[in-house]
Amino acid sequence: MTTRADHAGQYRLGDRTVQRMGYGAMQLAGPHVMGPPADRDAAVAVLRRAVELGVDHIDTSDYYGPHVTNEVIREALHPYPEQLTLVTKIGARRTPEGEWPEALGADELRQAVHDNLDHLGLDSLHVVNLRMPGFAEPVERSVAEPMETLAALQAEGLVQHIGVSNVTTSMLAEARSIAPVVCVQNHYNLVHRDDDAMVDALAREGIAYVPFFPLGGFTPLQSRALESVASRLGTTPMQVALAWLLARSPNVLLIPGTSSVAHLEENLEAAARVLGPDELDELAAIGGP
Repeated sequence: MTTRADHAGQYRLGDRTVQRMGYGAMQLAGPHVMGPPADRDAAVAVLRRAVELGVDHIDTSDYYGPHVTNEVIREALHPYPEQLTLVTKIGARRTPEGEWPEALGADELRQAVHDNLDHLGLDSLHVVNLRMPGFAEPVERSVAEPMETLAALQAEGLVQHIGVSNVTTSMLAEARSIAPVVCVQNHYNLVHRDDDAMVDALAREGIAYVPFFPLGGFTPLQSRALESVASRLGTTPMQVALAWLLARSPNVLLIPGTSSVAHLEENLEAAARVLGPDELDELAAIGGP
């Protein structure tokens, strides 16, 4: 049976093959990604509906809540379907005030891996992204020490594959000199396209690129061209923005998040949207010089 996520095709993520249209679980926590969701049953329903519709790639972190999203994922989906890939991230922690200070020390990273294992109910994490500091934009610095810790955790079998998040090209190169990297998760969307060259370079090497803020982050994407294309196609600007990302490169994996089943279904419908040459040219100009 063909499901909504299938239309986007598949891509390799380490030793796994996943649908390119995935799901990001951050919005399952409470306001400001702190505390429990307002409606836990609704959060569980979103996750179960996502899997029903073919999603086999869920992005999460134990510092969402903290612990909340992983606990909801476990309640909704454990024991996990064999084909489901759970991708988590480490490198930060939460304060009672809701801040996101870095947590990149060896002991902090090791504890974060164990916390994710415990709350997800896993013996080994499928993919762990090392999230480097900086709000939406990377801060140039060495990744050697945290990558060496992750490589050690991988050697112990607690981590199967390693990704990196919020990194520059040189930080990525340093990370890859220490251990194989299966994905990069950076800020990228139709308007914010600083990583164009990185997307293409990773595609040539068979490495997945996963945009965060694919729909603009805390401020939704706004563009007259985007609205015009959506109107002509009889769809929404957000569906067009997701469809553009899928058309951008075959190594792009999407993880749009939502706490609504209706919104989830709308996002997944973007996988079936086919943008013609005229639409692609018009949309590409949005992020141009």
